[in-house]
Amino acid sequence: MASLIEELKLPKNNLQEFHDLTIRVLNYMPAIISTQAEERGYILCTSQAAGTLKYIRPIKSKLFLFKDNDFSLNFNLFLDIISNLRIRNKDKLNENSYLIIDSVAYTIQQSIGVGFDLLGDPNSSRKHVGNRFEELLRLIVSELGISNKKIVFKIPYDTEEGEKLYSCETDIIISPYGEVISDMQSLNLKEIIISSKTTSKDRMGKVFLDKILMERFFNHDVKLVAIFLNDVQRATRKDGTQTISYTLVSGLFMVYTEFLVKLDGVYFIDPPPNTMLQPLNRHIFTFSKNACCFCSV
Repeated sequence: MASLIEELKLPKNNLQEFHDLTIRVLNYMPAIISTQAEERGYILCTSQAAGTLKYIRPIKSKLFLFKDNDFSLNFNLFLDIISNLRIRNKDKLNENSYLIIDSVAYTIQQSIGVGFDLLGDPNSSRKHVGNRFEELLRLIVSELGISNKKIVFKIPYDTEEGEKLYSCETDIIISPYGEVISDMQSLNLKEIIISSKTTSKDRMGKVFLDKILMERFFNHDVKLVAIFLNDVQRATRKDGTQTISYTLVSGLFMVYTEFLVKLDGVYFIDPPPNTMLQPLNRHIFTFSKNACCFCSV
């Protein structure tokens, strides 16, 4: 069996692999966590080992399933919910169903982040964490029975040396058809681009600019949805104690939305509190509601 850090770095091919990896992290955490404190609904943990102190990313206590049995139980319920959504049966969904969707997806992705916090190199871990998030979303979409594909659009531009191609990479394209029709040079009007980001910090502008760029290139409206894990990070008070801060720049989001371009959906698995308030609550929603929206594709 691969070591835990090796397993964290490996691409995942199905949801069961994500389940098994999450169980490994959940069972590893109690042995390595040194301190634990709650701050505004988040658990702040540290690990002291071999003379090295490591800080773990904030964990939302309402969403994270710390016990392996609880996670496995909810994971199976999650699969049942996805199965109902696959046959477009939304009648059995309720607020508890939405919580299960969000908590299972959050526990999987956040456990991967925690695993890298404990075992990985910070500089190389970010890309792995982002890749696992993209894979997780793509597998959920596939489990819903929705055709999807990753496409790199090739956009030509002139240079002194002649025409060159700019690679505009998409995370996921979902389609209402039996298979994705879009290709490197075209985007079908009914197909939707999903941009997956673990956080909007330093990345929000690119999501908006990608939509503008592709609409200019394809010369038609482009449907683009952004899915974020969360927008929260550790912060240090003046007295040196640890707290949290939210990283969503709401003013910038609204300026982009009103003066650049409107995205076709913005969803958080762990939404910052200000997204519940006007005007953000007209544009930003929870991930579980997004899963239901997929069914109308």
